[in-house]
Amino acid sequence: MRYADKLFGFFQRLHTQEEFAGTGVGLATVKRIIQRHGGRIWAEAEPGKGATFSFTLPVTPPVG
Repeated sequence: MRYADKLFGFFQRLHTQEEFAGTGVGLATVKRIIQRHGGRIWAEAEPGKGATFSFTLPVTPPVG
């Protein structure tokens, strides 16, 4: 959780390219989409146990 502030930033990598593939834009893109819909996204992690990513979206009435 020490690097949580970097998780959702564009081109912010916590590992080398050799350790994990990717460009560093995936989570930043997800965050932007969630926020544009009025929601929020966050991560919780524990060393050796992995990470959980959660998000919320507002409830809106059905159209029609």
